[in-house]
Amino acid sequence: MSEQASAPGESRERRERSSRPAETGPQQQERRLAEKAARRRSREGGERARASEEGTVHLKVFRYDPEVEGKREPRFDHFHVPERKGLTVLDALIYARDRFDPSLTVRHSCRQAVCGSDAVFVNGRQRLACRTQIADLEEPIVVEPLPHQEVLKDLVVEMGHFYDQMDAVEPFFQPDSLPSDPLEEQRQSRENREAIRAATRCIWCAACTSSCNIYAGDDRFLGPAPINMGYRFYMDEREGSDARRRRLAILDEPHGVWRCQTQFSCTEVCPKDIPLTKHIQEMKREAVKNDLKFW
Repeated sequence: MSEQASAPGESRERRERSSRPAETGPQQQERRLAEKAARRRSREGGERARASEEGTVHLKVFRYDPEVEGKREPRFDHFHVPERKGLTVLDALIYARDRFDPSLTVRHSCRQAVCGSDAVFVNGRQRLACRTQIADLEEPIVVEPLPHQEVLKDLVVEMGHFYDQMDAVEPFFQPDSLPSDPLEEQRQSRENREAIRAATRCIWCAACTSSCNIYAGDDRFLGPAPINMGYRFYMDEREGSDARRRRLAILDEPHGVWRCQTQFSCTEVCPKDIPLTKHIQEMKREAVKNDLKFW
């Protein structure tokens, strides 16, 4: 007796599936994972072929994952990403993660150089990945985590100590008194605003701290960003007198402004062009003035 003919419109995939022997749960899951991996390899192969026709950018990315055996030894992986006008380092990393290796880990958020979360070490310099143009770099483009920080995974570093140092300078406005009318502003002169404007641009990215050789050898050193934050509030004419004295005392410590050796590395790498070294020197001057006695 002949086999029953397939129903009109029945797909080839369905006929093949119906002819397979019955599978157990684990076998079915293993087959699906294998099919998914095959589809991914096919897609990636097609993308690589298109990229080779269009031109690619060569990324050499630091990899490390302490939780996965076989990835605990640091290494570099190579990715070839399609080149296009306006491509940033972060764009390239996201493409490599989404198309080639979903385990690639990089911290990012706003992608507009505001959040400061995607600071990395690119071709030997601290940079924001989201604002660094691929066209401005030489290949291979070597992307590493920020130096002088504990690496958690791939390009992500531990930021807890940096945040603790920022908090140590009390980075918030503390006036002696508030206006009686809750709708009245805390007024500031134009001149004072201009004097501290650059200091207010800090986005807490830690690029400056990572570039500082003193910070690398002294984990008690406040670092450029916290000192700049202290400068920002100390120099604000609206700040309370008690808060100014307390903040200056924090900065005028052996591991405060006096550990700075004026190397200018922090100023050179700051993505917001803050004159960090200048601000540190101005706080040294304020500390000296505070210690002068005339009698």
